[in-house]
Amino acid sequence: MHAPSVSTGYAASAPRVEAPTTGGAPDGAGRRLPAIEADDLSKRYGDVTAVERASFRVERGEVFALLGPNGAGKTTTINMLCTLARPTAGTARIDGFDVRRQPRHVRRHIGMVFQEPTLDDQLTAEENLRFHAVLYHVPRHDVDRRIGAVLELVDLSPRRRDLVSTFSGGMARRLEIARGMLHTPAVLFLDEPTIGLDPQTRALMWEDILRLRREQSVTILLTTHYMDEAEYADRIAIIDHGVIVALDTPDALKARVGADTVTLVSPEAATARRRLEGAGFAVRADQDTVVVFTEDGESKVARLLEVAAVPVSNVHVHRPTLDDVFLHFTGRQIREAPGDRATSMRLRAMARRR
Repeated sequence: MHAPSVSTGYAASAPRVEAPTTGGAPDGAGRRLPAIEADDLSKRYGDVTAVERASFRVERGEVFALLGPNGAGKTTTINMLCTLARPTAGTARIDGFDVRRQPRHVRRHIGMVFQEPTLDDQLTAEENLRFHAVLYHVPRHDVDRRIGAVLELVDLSPRRRDLVSTFSGGMARRLEIARGMLHTPAVLFLDEPTIGLDPQTRALMWEDILRLRREQSVTILLTTHYMDEAEYADRIAIIDHGVIVALDTPDALKARVGADTVTLVSPEAATARRRLEGAGFAVRADQDTVVVFTEDGESKVARLLEVAAVPVSNVHVHRPTLDDVFLHFTGRQIREAPGDRATSMRLRAMARRR
């Protein structure tokens, strides 16, 4: 099998699809409602609770990530918001429309890219989009223009008449994003959008996703278990065992974990510790290593070396990462379970198209 080909060229400026439709009414104070509102949203299957009392808001134009391992409740949460699963309890609104009482209105205002591929690979890119246009009642006089716009948005215009079976995994995912934008949704849901793709293709996919937010003002809610991918989000909700355990910006979440650490390796660690503590630094020493806890560690290195005034053979600065954040709030790291690995392998196999 051949490795996926990667398109490296992007249009400098894609033509605008219409601004996302906004059918939700303002609140009583005349303010625009959030794109997504979830209040105590829960889903149970018999005795199993998949999602428990999830509450969050996603503002218009925001990129919002649900971060957690497979089986944490991410997809179930998206399915409830997209009206694919009926909540057991709680409420949710998309663009002002209630997911229980107004499901048809909700569906008209959202786009969806599922975790598993849903394109017909025996049709061309354009044929897939035309079929979607029929399903979503895109006005016939506007179909050609919209297809051209979304294909250029994801840099697939030259491949519009090619069979999807000839596409790489990354190209197919980009076409799915284009399809999700064809009917100009207010909110685009991406369920593990880059799973099974190589790092270069994932980076290119994120260029597309961020361009959607920048040029089309679309609100994006994605699920992921990739820490580096969650960094692209404006805010992150960490979900584990169906419960949202933390929600904030990436930087704020890292700040809640703790300060930076600066590690100095020196044969005179005891002396360095005494001098640094005397200068008011929080320090931990162990044989030939001194660890200093401080804000903005990189900017403090020169000062620490000056205060320690001992020979130093190595300096290492560590800033809290989202891995540290997840470990802090859940007590464990994200690891793929055997079943999850099987899913990833299957998706990778589907991505490696001949």
